[in-house]
Amino acid sequence: MKQVLNTGSFGVSTEKISAYLWMMFTICFIGNVLGGMTSTLMSVYLPEVVKELIGNVDKDQLNHISAYINAIFFAGWAIGGLIWGMLCDRIGRVKSLGMSVSMFGLFTLLTGLATSWKLVMISRFLTGFGIGGMLVINTTLLSEDWPERSRAIFIGVLSVGFPIGIFSSGTVNYFFSGWRYGFILGVFPFIIGIISVWLMKESKKWETSRNLHEDHIVKENIPKHRSDLVAGSIIFGCMLIGLWATFSWLPTWVQSLLTGGNGQHERGLSMMLLGAGGLSGGFLSGWFSNALGMRKTMLTCFSSCFILSFLLFKTNTVFGGIVLVEIALLSFLFGISQGLLSVYIPLLFPVSVRATATGFCFNIGRFFTAAAVFFVGALVTKLGGYSNSLFLFSFVFLIGFLILLFSKKITS
Repeated sequence: MKQVLNTGSFGVSTEKISAYLWMMFTICFIGNVLGGMTSTLMSVYLPEVVKELIGNVDKDQLNHISAYINAIFFAGWAIGGLIWGMLCDRIGRVKSLGMSVSMFGLFTLLTGLATSWKLVMISRFLTGFGIGGMLVINTTLLSEDWPERSRAIFIGVLSVGFPIGIFSSGTVNYFFSGWRYGFILGVFPFIIGIISVWLMKESKKWETSRNLHEDHIVKENIPKHRSDLVAGSIIFGCMLIGLWATFSWLPTWVQSLLTGGNGQHERGLSMMLLGAGGLSGGFLSGWFSNALGMRKTMLTCFSSCFILSFLLFKTNTVFGGIVLVEIALLSFLFGISQGLLSVYIPLLFPVSVRATATGFCFNIGRFFTAAAVFFVGALVTKLGGYSNSLFLFSFVFLIGFLILLFSKKITS
């Protein structure tokens, strides 16, 4: 049976949205912003973190340690998304959201207090564990409680929060060179997570499902949605791998293009552009979907990401204005894809298994992302530089394009 998802229009003034719904959306949005910020703080501070905790090591050792720190974060993110999705279907949306947000805030704080790179890895794993859960839960909550007519638009806008956070991490790095000061910002998600449990009400649809004693449906329905799970996981996973391989190593790649200076401002500006491009792309994703259709828009995103990756990593040998333009365009396409996928995937599944299934689709690809992030750094020497290593992993966009091309039609 064909699944039709109506993304609605931006004229939502005719639909009444209560003060509580605005408050709920605000909390979820702030959670996304803080998640984006804490996710990429390590990327912008990574050279300084390794230098302080490891000391003077050769380039190969530096690349391997950096690869481990980046990869362990995504492993935590993937495991967290899967486990929090299952917990969310069992203990409720609000409790799960509050706990996951507080968790990634706490371990962001502890990252800044770490005295060894091993403690950094543990803290980053648990930070990713919390962020992975938060991203599944807040999307699930809005998909159930938000009015149907404007639901897709607001879920698309919700996805903008994460790139705002990425932009913020670049801003933090731009003004504060000390990495330990940057990670103190983990206090904000820790407090927001605690407050959300007291202010927010549980999803009515989830409560209805629980009251009807539908726990057993989790085991019965997941196999019935196997094809949707596979399709959703592959489509989301391909974009995810390409996106985070780029985001995690782009500041270090920018540093490799420079011939002098510590690169603090150049790295910070690059991350700010990644965030700004993703922000605008996510916000406009609904318009693109309405104009072209969801499937055509996603095909355009995948193909264009591959072309831009080639231009960015294979045609630039020095840092300049064209590099910044190409970074902005690439992140704009990332933003569109994330906005559309955040709308589409949760609504493929019934309430009783929605968080579990969404968590699976959002996060199974993160295991491969963790491996990709690691091997980008590990293969730098063998492939002759960051440019070749990053471009190699951009071929995942072609895989996503081909899968979409031959998959069932996704309508907006």
